[in-house]
Amino acid sequence: MTDQSAPALKEIFNVERLQHIAREMSAVYPAFDAKGFLKHAKAGLAQLSVMQRMARVSESLHAVIPLEYAQTLKLLYALAPRLNSAFVSLFLPHYVASYGQADFKRSMAALKYFTTFGSAEFAIRHFLLNDFARTLAVMQAWSLDDNEHVRRLTSEGSRPRLPWSFRLAEVQANPELCASILNNLKADSSLYVRKSVANHLNDITKDHPDWVLDLIEGWNLDNPHTAWIARHALRSLIKQGNTRALTIMGAGAKADVKIQHLSVTPAVITLGERITLSFSLESTAATAQKLVVDYAIDYVKSAGHSAAKVFKLKAFTLGAGEQQRISREQHIRELTTRKHYPGKHTVHVMVNGERLGSADFVLRD
Repeated sequence: MTDQSAPALKEIFNVERLQHIAREMSAVYPAFDAKGFLKHAKAGLAQLSVMQRMARVSESLHAVIPLEYAQTLKLLYALAPRLNSAFVSLFLPHYVASYGQADFKRSMAALKYFTTFGSAEFAIRHFLLNDFARTLAVMQAWSLDDNEHVRRLTSEGSRPRLPWSFRLAEVQANPELCASILNNLKADSSLYVRKSVANHLNDITKDHPDWVLDLIEGWNLDNPHTAWIARHALRSLIKQGNTRALTIMGAGAKADVKIQHLSVTPAVITLGERITLSFSLESTAATAQKLVVDYAIDYVKSAGHSAAKVFKLKAFTLGAGEQQRISREQHIRELTTRKHYPGKHTVHVMVNGERLGSADFVLRD
């Protein structure tokens, strides 16, 4: 995410959106104190992050609705389909996580309902934190649900390293706890679900790569949905040149290719400009071979040394004697996750985990 995009995301919960929530809440609950809600929700709004603003909405509703939890939930059920943004609806499961811990069964039903409007992935983690075994049992049953949003919640909500949330220490230490969920979803028909399963597994590779490899090696990769999950789940290991991961993808053998016409242009750039990496791969094998092609950039760091960042290029089958031309453009700009420093940057082409060629470009002040 760039610095420029962060304020736009934050503004999803702007004053106009708060007014929309107040109007719709008043429509389902005529006694709603809209004025009090807006005063509470807008206090210090400019200084709050997007997730803090989301939390503020549920806190503000709780502050002005003088009803019991079960009664308030009925109002929120009616409010959910009236909201004009899926992301904004995240405050609904946040309300459940904040005020429904003592009413487990009712809260689980609410999360199952609210996740169909956006996602309850952040909220359900608080139930996992407070009552892991009971919550996980519910999620295991949900992994067989007819609704793709509910199935996806079981994988996304139990990810050990979910972005924008705390880590689930129990799952991080023992991924076997979620194995039944992952196995139930390994051939899911929904791309929305498959992306979550792949991301869950990729999280696990950071701590237990062999566990993920063992699991996927036991799957039927002839199923295209399962193969898709495997390919994306193993992306970090493939970038690292892990032999087992490459073998699962059919590219574990040394590539019989020659790299030709490798270039990075322009040779000198300033921050904010783009480079183009281009090269050809020519097969020297007598039979077709599966290739996984990536590239790495040695970024200059503040102390003057360099550190490599690997990027995916493509995976394909190259026939005997065939040649494939490959090109990729990359924008060299500041990111919240990467600061650039002037100097010589080296770009390496990697085929089946092996570096086959390199070229340089210079980032000037």
